[in-house]
Amino acid sequence: MATRPLALFGGTFDPVHVGHLSVAWEASELLDADVHLMPAAVPPHRPPPTASPEQRIAMLRAALQGQSRLTLDGRELRRVGPSYTIDTLVELRAEQGERPLILLLGADAFAGLPSWHRWMEIFDLAHIGVLSRPGIDVTLPSALAQAIEKRRVSSAHELRRRPAGKVIELAVTPLEISATHIRELLAAGRDPRYLLPAGLFDDAQLLAPYRA
Repeated sequence: MATRPLALFGGTFDPVHVGHLSVAWEASELLDADVHLMPAAVPPHRPPPTASPEQRIAMLRAALQGQSRLTLDGRELRRVGPSYTIDTLVELRAEQGERPLILLLGADAFAGLPSWHRWMEIFDLAHIGVLSRPGIDVTLPSALAQAIEKRRVSSAHELRRRPAGKVIELAVTPLEISATHIRELLAAGRDPRYLLPAGLFDDAQLLAPYRA
């Protein structure tokens, strides 16, 4: 199968910052894949976002201007209830047919996969790309380590041979940027210009949800 994969990078993006975009861009290059940035409506594992869905969509649109490798996908914001990844993957699989799907997860999030809703079914619908940082080792729970023992691959080409079911580790450049810290800076009247994509400063209303 030579179809170009579709990778999915989720989060609250509250606000989207250069750490998000850098990781998504590197993953796209390493996988030779299109990447959909997918903001969550009601994340099951964290507090609700400060900005509204409409405000986060506007920020992502501004941040993604001028390139075509990364694309906004707002489907989870249109669904009612918690943003369960399994529901998104079922929907995408119906749309994309046999195209390889790759769920991008940070190493910490991947280690917590067994706490996710219907987590074992994810392997039936997508590959998983684990975004790892050099020098950082994460201990996997035994259930997850056992589940992926025979699923690991080292080459992105292996992910093109089948639509789902494999796990690959992707070494990405660590950018220690915190959305929480950015929100605190904005609330204090500071201007975190080089932590956020330039497009977010073109319209004062985009960052208004975080200003005091």
